[in-house]
Amino acid sequence: MHLVKHLLFLTTLASTAFCHGEQFPSNTALPPKSQLYWGDTHVHSSLSVDAAVLGKTQLSPEKAYRFARGESVQATNGMQAQLIRPLDFIVLSDHAEYMGLMQSIQNKDPNLLASETGKRWFTLIRNGGTGLKTAMYEILNGLSQKDKIGSTALRESIWQQVTENAERFNQPGKFTAFIGYEWTSNTIIGDNLHRNVIFKDGASFANQTLPFSAQDSLDPEDLWAYLDQYETKTGGEVMAIAHNGNLSNGSMFDDKTFDGQALTASYAERRARWEPLYETTQIKGDGESHPLLSPDDPFADFENWDTGNLRASPKPEGALPKEYTRSALKLGLRHQQQLGINPFQFGMIGSSDSHTGLAAVREDNFWGKFSK
Repeated sequence: MHLVKHLLFLTTLASTAFCHGEQFPSNTALPPKSQLYWGDTHVHSSLSVDAAVLGKTQLSPEKAYRFARGESVQATNGMQAQLIRPLDFIVLSDHAEYMGLMQSIQNKDPNLLASETGKRWFTLIRNGGTGLKTAMYEILNGLSQKDKIGSTALRESIWQQVTENAERFNQPGKFTAFIGYEWTSNTIIGDNLHRNVIFKDGASFANQTLPFSAQDSLDPEDLWAYLDQYETKTGGEVMAIAHNGNLSNGSMFDDKTFDGQALTASYAERRARWEPLYETTQIKGDGESHPLLSPDDPFADFENWDTGNLRASPKPEGALPKEYTRSALKLGLRHQQQLGINPFQFGMIGSSDSHTGLAAVREDNFWGKFSK
């Protein structure tokens, strides 16, 4: 039931009946006339630290929204960029970890400067040179570690900007701006377990929470608990979309939990409940299959990025089948026989993971993953 509801979540979003905060009817049957909508559930603006620092992306959420709905904007390189066809919906999934940090430094945010670490980073970055490099190293290498700023007021301020921007650009029946963010969990050795969190609801619902970040926990089960708490508290709806399994070193579809325990029926039920969709392909690489897993498929090596994980660590023995979508579906059927529930039963999507603020992936209108 939840899978169908979440698919409706993304396929009926641009209909004239859709408005932030509405609840779906209890009847989960697909509508007699389904419509196809085009969008991107994975786009980063300048609010993401890695986009702003590594790619020097200057496109704000406002410009990212304007671009997505078909307007011409100036890209970071100074050129004018415009989609050939406007999108119907978009999710700006900026990283929860230190979201809006560079803007807070630029704007001399008092909440940032009230923190000793925030003040230190502000000074180092403002002074430039070696200090700038030191601050950038500390920030980028600590994204999945404990929040060193520790300011709830700062996080609330940035999150309210996120939700207000989505509300401002949401046009029911014409263009849907979902509220969302990315939970950027990386294990200590660099296994990628990222999830995009997407709210069906508007700001009045989403502002009752703060983004759950990898600095709160690296364990997907803790993220699911957060999603459950959100729905219980607000009566709203939320979901998560996992991605980049081909950079997880077998952790994405492992036969063990994050803390090394055997999978249980409870785990399988919660994973299927909260992650009904999977981002099989994106700019960073295609994760559908691999030549060693599908030797008879001539397209199994299309756009693979088979480097192990984000740190290019050596791939453990037996990791390959636990990274790619087709093999994960097979593993899910085996788990269903053993547990009674399939943890890897999901629909498949493709998104950009653009860090330029530009949701553009057509070959004849492509602006890259990073701006530089």
